[in-house]
Amino acid sequence: MSKIWTVLAGISLIGTVASANMALCKGCHGQNFEKKAMGKSKVVRNMSKADIIKALKGYKAGTYGEIMKEVMEKQVKKLSNKDIESIASKIKK
Repeated sequence: MSKIWTVLAGISLIGTVASANMALCKGCHGQNFEKKAMGKSKVVRNMSKADIIKALKGYKAGTYGEIMKEVMEKQVKKLSNKDIESIASKIKK
């Protein structure tokens, strides 16, 4: 029984991490991801789910981005691959 609670707590935590990061994302990208962050980024809602995942994983690895690279690296460095996929899924419902 304790294993079940551990799994459920882990799933809940992943949702919480992704949700918390979504709030940060919306601060710059807009509530519906309709804005260019700081007037410079791509409009995220126009990207495919695969492109969002590629961008976030690339920012995390330091292999993606130009002018926003340094800002985004700091935002995604603590995200797991599951967090990244969860965020992309929520953006591209």
